Amino acid sequence: MNTIAPDTLPQAQLIEHLLERYHARHREQLPELIRLASRVEQVHGHHLACPNGLADLLRDIEQELEGHMLKEEQVLFPMLQMGLGPQAAPPIQVMRLEHEQHGQALEQLQALTNHIQPPSDACNTWRALYHGLEVFHGDLLEHIHLENDVLFVRALKA
Repeated sequence: MNTIAPDTLPQAQLIEHLLERYHARHREQLPELIRLASRVEQVHGHHLACPNGLADLLRDIEQELEGHMLKEEQVLFPMLQMGLGPQAAPPIQVMRLEHEQHGQALEQLQALTNHIQPPSDACNTWRALYHGLEVFHGDLLEHIHLENDVLFVRALKA
């Protein structure tokens, strides 16, 4: 386990951390969350607390996040690794705007799921879904924080 705080890592290691810890992780998390949400909606769609529409929201999040991460991997991160931080201001501005959109999607997720609180009579699948959503929510917030408040700030100061 890496005991060094990610925000103290040198830039190249921070980028590697973002790729391994967050990009790869989101790509694992979302298909499973979509599968669980689809199952919960299919089985419990009639339940008052059922998060109907969650699977569609998660599909939208997956699509938006995948496009966002590809732009970072193919354009922004290579620019930063070449020492082109100040020249990366326009793509960084786009990434920050997209981070705001991801935040809005997380707010929708919170609204659909009663702040990721399953009802008392939720089945194991529903509970597993909400546990996974809670982890994903925290991971995405950490991911956005490290990019906005650490990586991008450093890049623009370079």
